[in-house]
Amino acid sequence: MATVIYGLCALTALTCTVLLLQAYRRSHYRLLLWSALCFAGLTLNNLLLILDKIAFPQIDLLPWRTTVSFVAMLVLLYGLIWEAE
Repeated sequence: MATVIYGLCALTALTCTVLLLQAYRRSHYRLLLWSALCFAGLTLNNLLLILDKIAFPQIDLLPWRTTVSFVAMLVLLYGLIWEAE
């Protein structure tokens, strides 16, 4: 059951990434780009979670997952601060 939930979380984040990139291509509103990049990082974080918990349970990928999610949030924070109109 955990595999299904982790997979659905990754697919949801990927769907958000694709939709935000499509909206950015139509409107060229930069905050959509920063949000899409953040969700791309969250997608990678979810994939690392699947690898950590399901594929390679003997290897601890927590530092990598934490770093990826931290960088994704920093990208969104940068976009929120510097791209204000």
